Amino acid sequence: MTTDDLCQALLRHYSAKKYQGKEENSDVPCRKRKVLHLVSQWIALYKDWLHEDEHSKMFLKTIYRNVLDDVYEYPILEKELKEFQKILGMHRRHTVDEYSPQRKNKALFHQFSLKENWLQHRGTVTETEEIFCHVYITEHSYVSVKAKISSTAQEILKVVAEKIQHAEEDLALVAVTFSGEKHELQPNDLAISKSLEASGRIYVYRKDLADTLNPFAENEESQQRSMRILGMNTWDLALELMNFDWSLFNSIHEQELIYFTFSRQGSGEHTVNLSLLLQRCNEVQLWVATEILLCSQLGKRVQLVKKFIKIAAHCKAQRNLNSFFAIVMGLNTASVSRLSQTWEKIPGKFKKLFSELESLTDPSLNHKAYRDAFKKMKPPKIPFMPLLLKDVTFIHEGNKTFLDNLVNFEKLHMIADTVRTLRHCRTNQFGSDVSPKEHQELKSHVNHLYVIDSQQALFELSHRIEPRV
Repeated sequence: MTTDDLCQALLRHYSAKKYQGKEENSDVPCRKRKVLHLVSQWIALYKDWLHEDEHSKMFLKTIYRNVLDDVYEYPILEKELKEFQKILGMHRRHTVDEYSPQRKNKALFHQFSLKENWLQHRGTVTETEEIFCHVYITEHSYVSVKAKISSTAQEILKVVAEKIQHAEEDLALVAVTFSGEKHELQPNDLAISKSLEASGRIYVYRKDLADTLNPFAENEESQQRSMRILGMNTWDLALELMNFDWSLFNSIHEQELIYFTFSRQGSGEHTVNLSLLLQRCNEVQLWVATEILLCSQLGKRVQLVKKFIKIAAHCKAQRNLNSFFAIVMGLNTASVSRLSQTWEKIPGKFKKLFSELESLTDPSLNHKAYRDAFKKMKPPKIPFMPLLLKDVTFIHEGNKTFLDNLVNFEKLHMIADTVRTLRHCRTNQFGSDVSPKEHQELKSHVNHLYVIDSQQALFELSHRIEPRV
């Protein structure tokens, strides 16, 4: 059935005087309650997606009016009415008195007030939604800034200036199109929307005395960066990674996995939160490699590798498997794993710890090691999302949706069981303790990662700090 067909069938079922001529009068409210219960569950599951369709919105209005009409004759429906109002975001309380025949028509129009904000499509990018804004420092490196669509250039620039340790007044944000055209963003310009419209990138440029714009030379900024991460507490750093990942993971609607799997083309607007978490996983992996390869001193580079191994262990202990996988994969990146001088100086206990952590990422037997360990962890916990998507995709592509023109419900049950993993992981919530002031720098460091996104540039750095013998 199409959504419209289902809506019409539910309305007919709710409004029928007698069901197939067999129904006793006492069964009428029971049938109506069943319909309302199903509709309530439907709304709770689909949330905003159900309301982007005009037919669905009209259906909700119609059935709500029907309940208002019936509640005087069947007071037992008042409980369902209140539950319905709660789901629809209505705050005004109703009593049976208000639905007396004398007041019914007046109440119908006065009290029916669906709020438009709950009808907004969850997946669309609105001014209040956040995305990762990439502000490029050089051709191959950028600062990832999680910011609202409505963020101004000044707000973005402030974060970037602090990250690269340059005076804000000496810098400017420039939108550069793929054709090479440049446009300096003014402080109050909407930085993100302008860059999207230009189909290009945002760069941070330096202003010189002549007020012309000059880009950073390759590696100039990286040479000025201090090894601030070495002074940070590894447990606290892992905790901030977890807080950031949890905020993204907790925003994912279960149906985003379905849209991602079934609608590979043009599904971006329905998978905004899922896409952010996947992007974050990739950025953490690049961040680990970037930090290590930008460290030219062997001694400090050894300390950095040890630090990331400890952070990975803490991520596992904090049940953040998304960042755990990303860090381990970052340490196993070819440009990092080839640093033989660095790995030779890693103490044996750290090598042993890293080997144990690596074993959890072993893909053999369909990632059995990871699945067994994750199953034993109590919620709340953050799964490794790429593997969860792989599971849903394999079920989808390995089984036909229709068999002999009938829906293959076995396939859909398997997908539903896999998707329910999200619900299980979020059974409880992580504590939302406010970070003390001394952790604000650490939080800023984790929230706005500096990464090099070119494998070629990473390999060049790797060969520069440890040339091939």
